[in-house]
Amino acid sequence: MEFRSDVTVELVRSSAADADVLFAARVSTQGEQTLDAAAAGTEATSRDRGLINYLMRDRHGSPFEHNSLTFYVQAPIFVFREFMRHRMASYNEESGRYRELRPVFYVPARERNLNQVGKPGAYEFHPGTDEQFAVVDETTRAASIQAFEAYQRMLSAGVAREVARIVLPLNIYSSMYVTMNARALMNFLSLRTKVEGTHFPSFPQREIEMCAEKMETAWRELMPLTHAAFNANGRVAP
Repeated sequence: MEFRSDVTVELVRSSAADADVLFAARVSTQGEQTLDAAAAGTEATSRDRGLINYLMRDRHGSPFEHNSLTFYVQAPIFVFREFMRHRMASYNEESGRYRELRPVFYVPARERNLNQVGKPGAYEFHPGTDEQFAVVDETTRAASIQAFEAYQRMLSAGVAREVARIVLPLNIYSSMYVTMNARALMNFLSLRTKVEGTHFPSFPQREIEMCAEKMETAWRELMPLTHAAFNANGRVAP
């Protein structure tokens, strides 16, 4: 039995660069051009920065779609249920019907806030007490152990995996590939990260925010001009 308090995100494949945005946008005024020509001269010019910022500011979003990023994510299942509310990506998750799930469970770290204050849409989260953390930690571990033992008993009795899995809790880890373009990723980040200075504040659950932060770090390295314009314009997806 393994207990974790983290998530992992790995960028496994990408075709994404600021030049992709410039290439797509300039067809409007220059007609057909090669991507090599759009990327000629690896040093970004002020004109390039200005165009990307203009597209972001005035919400001309389609040029930001001509790229692709594929992430491999390991996180508890309750995080994946939140991911899949975003119908702007392609998902492939490991299946509890076809493989025996591993006994890896999420338990919140001590620094994870436990107290929710406020009304829907304007929550604040505050640290829990030592007593609250002890209850969360002990109860989560005990429930996970009991559930996985029940799962194993059914499998040992010859029950199908798709039936036996029904007793497993939402904090069991799963893994998936998620593929999206930069425009979709910006929409995801605008909703699943809490950053000061955004035009539309968001209040994400911390565990999916942990995934979003790792995805943003990988994307920022690939498309620094686009990322900078996203931040400069209030983190609103174009």
